[in-house]
Amino acid sequence: MKLLRVKPGHGEILLAEGDVEAPEQERELIEAFRRELDAGMWAAVPTERRDGRREAELVKSFAEVPRDAERVIFFPRAAGGAHSAHACTHAWAAPSRPAGAAPRTLS
Repeated sequence: MKLLRVKPGHGEILLAEGDVEAPEQERELIEAFRRELDAGMWAAVPTERRDGRREAELVKSFAEVPRDAERVIFFPRAAGGAHSAHACTHAWAAPSRPAGAAPRTLS
């Protein structure tokens, strides 16, 4: 199994590699996995559907990673998280205006 970090402009960076069936290597993979999550990264296991489409399943712990997974990809969380997404929705909402007021236009 390979643990990779996606770095924009650089592609995938190898963080750790090992055999999950070898106890010492599995411990190293688990430690590297935890370091990435502690650093605020998301983890996903790439999958491929029967129709050839590629997808990924988010995982929150090493125990959720299938034993036969070839790789786990780590990538940064979106800035601000869910709270900011809610605020962003409100920031893009149309400003309110008094009842009966004509809409403003840009000239």
